[in-house]
Amino acid sequence: MKLWQKEYNLDEQIEKFTVGKDREFDLTLAPYDVVGSVAHIKMLEKIGLLEKSDLDVLIPAMNRILVKIEEGKFVIEEGVEDVHSQVELELTRELGDIGKKIHSGRSRNDQVLVDLRLFLRDQIKEITSESQNLFDVLIEKSELYKEVLMPGYTHMQVAMVSSFGLWFGAFAESLCDDLQLLQSIYKIVNQNPLGSAAGYGSSFPLDRKMTTELLGFEDLNYNVIHAQMGRGKTEQFVSFGIAAFASTLNKLAMDACLYSNQNYQFIALPNEMTTGSSIMPHKKNPDVFELIRGRCNRLQGVSGEIALLNSNLPAGYHREYQLLKESLFPALESLLDCLRMTTHCIKGIIVNPAILNDPKYKNLYSVEHVNAEVLKGVPFRDAYQKISTALEEGDLSVPDTISHTHEGSIGNLCNEEIQAKWNRIIAGFEVKELVEEK
Repeated sequence: MKLWQKEYNLDEQIEKFTVGKDREFDLTLAPYDVVGSVAHIKMLEKIGLLEKSDLDVLIPAMNRILVKIEEGKFVIEEGVEDVHSQVELELTRELGDIGKKIHSGRSRNDQVLVDLRLFLRDQIKEITSESQNLFDVLIEKSELYKEVLMPGYTHMQVAMVSSFGLWFGAFAESLCDDLQLLQSIYKIVNQNPLGSAAGYGSSFPLDRKMTTELLGFEDLNYNVIHAQMGRGKTEQFVSFGIAAFASTLNKLAMDACLYSNQNYQFIALPNEMTTGSSIMPHKKNPDVFELIRGRCNRLQGVSGEIALLNSNLPAGYHREYQLLKESLFPALESLLDCLRMTTHCIKGIIVNPAILNDPKYKNLYSVEHVNAEVLKGVPFRDAYQKISTALEEGDLSVPDTISHTHEGSIGNLCNEEIQAKWNRIIAGFEVKELVEEK
């Protein structure tokens, strides 16, 4: 069944190629298609395109389809083009001609736009929830290990004194930036395109503000061409958010791989979180972090893939947009997996509390010595030369104390301020609830 079916049959090879993987990915959108359709038919009843008696049978039928979806019993049958067609087919089988009325005033174009917006809105909420879990663990670890010093590196060379508190906290605040970007994307996603039809509106007196309220959208895509132009662009924006989180997780995973290396021995994973070698009995490999690193490298490429699919397309709908699901849906799933697994692994990380006892790190304190000279009144460049000479002569001791007091340094992590920043961003996700049928 095709909603556009005419008096002729489509070439089988053309049909197979054009449908592609749409049935598979449309199952993900099925509950949102029902929710969007319920809002649409309520609006149709208000403007007189459906009778109250029609609505009284359509709503319960829609709810039965939703239960079927939730129970995993809903399938898009062979020969049925997409989720929209399947929902309408099931309604028509049960209710007859009444089921054929639900498409008045809309196109599959705005229907899939609504489905995607509702789906992406939920995905963003889930990413926010999982990032909250990771943020909490990172702040907890930062506080727990704020007194444990470690080497800091630039150019992959030992640079200055750092701490595990500073290291864990850095990734917590990086998540703040990622979440801030995601919030701006959420506000773009959370606008209602329903009523734009095929991109040029409808001659029916649709009440688009009503469906906006019913579906819990914050605002409306007013211009109908603009609403259709959101296809592709919305996915592009979401891919930017995915890339931001992936960048943070990638760097954390890389550090974890490096720091668990025997040449570093800064951290260790519990045995049960490592894998072994088929030939080397001693191996305890951080495969989990390597896979997070690899997945996140791939996730950062999704935005480029989507940009290429969107390239050189004029305003209006184009079939290339169907392929966006193949790029975006697995990426969202992979990001959520990486967030969950990173949280799980960070909880298990074992920190080495005595790294700086190793003599090879004694030069780590060179800046502390330079600063000590400056505090005595020695000009900075003279102090720098003096300590450089002492380093060459091997005459540099480890200072008794380290004093870092400014905001964000090892002696003043500002975790409370980072927590407050996070809370402000979370509060910016203003979520309206769906107005559901009771």
